[in-house]
Amino acid sequence: MSREFNPDAWVAPARRRAGTNAALVWSPAIVVLAALCWRVVSLAVAGTVLLIGAIAMAVAVRHIAGRYDQGWLVRRLNAREAQLEDSADLLFADAELAPIARLQADRIALRIAAIDPATLADGWTPRRITFAWALGAAALVAVALWPTQASTPPLAPVAQPQATKPGQPQLAGQRIRIVPPAYTGLPARYVQTLDVRAPMGSRIEWTLAFDPQARSAAVQLVGGQTLALTPDDEGWSGALRLDIPSLYHITAQGIRITQAPHRLEPITDEPPQVQIIEPASGLVTMESGQRRWRVVFEASDDYVVDPMARLTLTTAIGEGENVNFSERTRILTGTGNPRRRRFAVDLDLAAFGLQPGSDLVAQLTVADTRSPSPQVVRGPGVILRWPAPVPPTADGMELMAKQTMPAYFRSQRQVIIDTEALIRERASLNADDFMVRSDTIGVDQRLLRLRYGQFVGMEAEEGPRRPPMPVADKDAPGASTEGEHHDGDGHDHGPAPESPVFGSLGNITAEFGHVHDESEAATLLDPGTRALLKSALDAMWEAELNLRSGKPEAALPFELTALDFIKQVQQASRIYLPRTGSTQPPIDMARRMAGKREGIVGGGATLTPFAIADAVPATAWRTLLTPQAIDLGGLDQWVRANSGRIRDPLAVLAAIDALRAQPASRTLRDTLRSQLWAVLTRPPVQVRRRHDGGELGRRYVQGLR
Repeated sequence: MSREFNPDAWVAPARRRAGTNAALVWSPAIVVLAALCWRVVSLAVAGTVLLIGAIAMAVAVRHIAGRYDQGWLVRRLNAREAQLEDSADLLFADAELAPIARLQADRIALRIAAIDPATLADGWTPRRITFAWALGAAALVAVALWPTQASTPPLAPVAQPQATKPGQPQLAGQRIRIVPPAYTGLPARYVQTLDVRAPMGSRIEWTLAFDPQARSAAVQLVGGQTLALTPDDEGWSGALRLDIPSLYHITAQGIRITQAPHRLEPITDEPPQVQIIEPASGLVTMESGQRRWRVVFEASDDYVVDPMARLTLTTAIGEGENVNFSERTRILTGTGNPRRRRFAVDLDLAAFGLQPGSDLVAQLTVADTRSPSPQVVRGPGVILRWPAPVPPTADGMELMAKQTMPAYFRSQRQVIIDTEALIRERASLNADDFMVRSDTIGVDQRLLRLRYGQFVGMEAEEGPRRPPMPVADKDAPGASTEGEHHDGDGHDHGPAPESPVFGSLGNITAEFGHVHDESEAATLLDPGTRALLKSALDAMWEAELNLRSGKPEAALPFELTALDFIKQVQQASRIYLPRTGSTQPPIDMARRMAGKREGIVGGGATLTPFAIADAVPATAWRTLLTPQAIDLGGLDQWVRANSGRIRDPLAVLAAIDALRAQPASRTLRDTLRSQLWAVLTRPPVQVRRRHDGGELGRRYVQGLR
């Protein structure tokens, strides 16, 4: 008999009552929320909220009903009916029962059959249900009586209506409603004037009344579209999206009602600004034993800053060519006012694997909520630097220690990266572009080779030397001493060379030139390091030759070879530079105290003709002085195309529109000319003659001559 007992039939009444009770308690809240959305937003939003609330209520009721299962039924039977002797669980035993237990189960089944399942369900909660519905009813009444916005103001009367002919419509009332974009978070507002200044992307709604009633009305943009107005209970209505600065007139039955144009001026959404609050400096030195680093950024925007920002963490570990860069990102959540949020993070330095001489750079990327196309800004970076150990001083030597590899030696790796990229992109480039890029990389390789060459005494620019000029007899006729090297000229050429021996090269540099690679003036390198550096220079030379010839594939092996030699040069602990003073240019004894001024007086200053980049406003400005007609259409197009560089482009467009209506008006021509004066491109600073010092100064200059 126990196997015929169905627990679902016994728990069904309890489930229905519990679900219904929960629905009666919470349904008023969903209804009130939907009514509030209907009053504040729209009916569609209210329907969506009501649907979502109903689905959520169904899920919650199902979850509540699911609590009433077989275990609950056993506990409830044992608690309610003492005659069951706490043995109700025997009815649901899965395994075979012992004879005594089976006998007890049969007895319990007979007793349970006399119990009504509805008596096992929990009772109703009338107090909670009554309180919920009373509170919901009060909230519905408040929502019904609470206006969604301030009452619509009446149409504002026109201060100075324009004089019209009898029977023609005249503007009698005006009202403009501005609905900013949703991302700004600004409420809709009304203005009583026809000049509008609102956030870019706002919806501008006109409501106009005419006396007598007009048969048609429109908003005519100057040089643009025409917005036809539609009649309603209060007058004529129309709407337009504000995207660009414009001027407009109001027309009725094709006749311009307003004499002066009115302004539509959008307010541009500025990108967010990011500043570092903590630490106070952009470069922070890591302290001994420091384990954590706190960084705080502040982002501000004219409307709303996105609460989610991306923190970019870049580590630079190593020195010279052996610097390894790694980058990771984190998502931060801002706190504070939506227009000014703070983003704070505590970094665990052990997770970055920093070493002495390495850097950790933190930068925050934020965005605003502009829709569409949010503006994304990457703020300034803050650097945490683990200082490198100070190298030991060179005792007993009058030298200065200098690191082997300056910072710009890292560029050899960049040359290799650029070459590999050029090889990969060869198929997508034409022959000319490929040759230009290969030659550009070759120039970079050449500059790097010359920088390395200064450490072995190489000339700044290499090239064949001119053979020595024969020394002429200074007593011979026509002999010249200009440009001649001789003793006492201030230029040290070392001792006189010995007499050459036939078949021996000798010291050609000492015989025909002068040495620039002096051991006292060049960097001191040990012979092994010097040989490695010369090998690197030779490889760079071959790479440069192939790159300048448009053969990056052939240059790449030499670039890699040069990089290997550079890494070997880095193994030297340090090099030394002598403490030498500055070298003054030699004194020309032949010209000393001779009074010769040839070659030392520069040429006279010359004025460069100033070319006017924008001749349209300059031509119009000059033409306005005369009664000649000017190209107002071309000037209008130029102002619209260059509105970003004009402080008030709408004022210039208004002056153009006024002159277009009355081209012979001298006052309007002067007004436009004054507006164009602020638009004209300023010429560069003129060269001014220096003051001659008066009579005394002129006498002094005359005495010098």
